[in-house]
Amino acid sequence: MSILITGATGSLGQLVIAELLGRGVPAGQITAGGRNEVALAEFASRGLKTARLDYRDPESLRAAFAGQERVLLISSNDMNDRAGQHANAVAAAAEAGVGHLAYTSILDAQNSSHVLAPDHAATERVIEASGVPFTFLRDGWYNENYLPMLEQARQTGEISSATAGGRIASAARADYAAAAATVLTGEGHTGRTYELAGDTAWNFAELADILGEVLGTPVSNIERTPAEQGEALRAAGLDAGTAGFLVAMDEGVAAGTLDNTSGELRELIGRPTRTLIDTLRDA
Repeated sequence: MSILITGATGSLGQLVIAELLGRGVPAGQITAGGRNEVALAEFASRGLKTARLDYRDPESLRAAFAGQERVLLISSNDMNDRAGQHANAVAAAAEAGVGHLAYTSILDAQNSSHVLAPDHAATERVIEASGVPFTFLRDGWYNENYLPMLEQARQTGEISSATAGGRIASAARADYAAAAATVLTGEGHTGRTYELAGDTAWNFAELADILGEVLGTPVSNIERTPAEQGEALRAAGLDAGTAGFLVAMDEGVAAGTLDNTSGELRELIGRPTRTLIDTLRDA
C-alpha cells in the first residue's frame, strides 16, 4: 500500500506521518509531499519517500500522485484561490487513478456560514464529481489555535472576541491526525463524511476561566460587537483586511458553526479527545 500525505511538512501532516509509523506502516510505503525541502530531507533520512509538490503547480502534483493508492489531501493554508489549488490536486488524483482520497474539510461544509466554509464546500463538490473514491474529514478547531491567547492572557490579563457566547468543540491536532491515519489504513471509510470535533464544547467566558487556571491568575473575558472588535483589532495595529477576517471568524463561532459534540472523532480514534486545558498546560 502506498500512501501520499500532501502538506506533510506542516503541523498536521507531520503528526499524521507519526501516527502511520506508530501503527506499523513501513516508512517506505509513505510519501511525504510538500514545499519545505529541509523538512522533506528530514523525512527522507528516516526512510520515507518524498515529493516536492505545490498545489499551484499541476505538474508537481501529477508527479507526486503517480502510483499512489491512498492520498490524504490536507487543505491549503494559502487563502489565494484555495478551491482552485485543491481542484488541481483532485485532477491529479483522478489522472493517477488514486484508489482513495481523504480530504480535510470543515464542519458541515455544505451548509456552514463560516467564512472558511465556501472553499471547502467547493472542494468537496469537485471531489464528488471527479469519480475518485473519497472520505471527507470535516475537522473542527484545534486546541492549539488558542495558544496565542494563552500568551495574550499572560501579558494582559484579558481576552476579547465578538463570539457572542458561541461554543467551540475543539480537540488536539493529534486527535485529528489519528482520525486521518485511521481512515488511511482502515477499510469501510470510502464515501463517508465524518464530522470531527472535540468531546466538549466551550465558550470564551469558559476559555478565560481555563486560561486563568493554567496561568494561576484571573483572566477577564471582554465581549464586543463585531464592529467594536474590528475597531479594537485595527487600533492594535492590524490592517483592515486582517481585522475583518478575524471578526468574520468570530461571527462564525457566534453562529454555532464550530459547536459539534457528535462524538464522531472519539468513535473514529477509539479514545476521548484531548481537552483544551490539557493542551494549554503542556504549552
